[in-house]
Amino acid sequence: ARDSGLGSNGEGVPANLASDSDRAAWVSRIHALMDADAKQTGLKWLQGLIWDEGYRSGELKSVFFSDAVESIRLWHQSGLRLRIYSSGSIAAQRLFFAYSDSGDLMGCLEGYHDTTTGPKRAVASYRAIAEAAGLPASEILFLSDITEELDAALEAGCQTAWVVRPGNNPGQTDRHPTIWSFAEIQIS
Repeated sequence: ARDSGLGSNGEGVPANLASDSDRAAWVSRIHALMDADAKQTGLKWLQGLIWDEGYRSGELKSVFFSDAVESIRLWHQSGLRLRIYSSGSIAAQRLFFAYSDSGDLMGCLEGYHDTTTGPKRAVASYRAIAEAAGLPASEILFLSDITEELDAALEAGCQTAWVVRPGNNPGQTDRHPTIWSFAEIQIS
């Protein structure tokens, strides 16, 4: 077992998690972070490890809206360069796209960005994505259902569109065009 720096009980379990009450405290803390939708890199890494096992075993499959799958494939075939920016870890993103209910979509994406790029509500994060893509921000269309993310991307110089889906928070502003389907996005 890899040494976590916390000490080990010889079974790969950190010594401070050896008792049931210690494990229960950690599980409770992890659940609280998940319930709060915390965007902490360590939590996302842990979720990625759990997802890895579930996706590879076939127990988990990611589910996409049908218009998203059709558009992702069409855009990729048309030569558009597609990237994802998610608070989920890059490893989790790769699993999500590789093990979808519509097949492996990983080949459609050229880049993955997570909290290591920066906070999703920070202008600098979108500038970093543009730099990583080797594109001016003005050539990037950022899609989201979160106003603060769209505002940050717009301030960085990106084009934006608010995506309305069932269950979205309706806090959209007039600063961003609204779409209900990826099929509404016209490519030239």
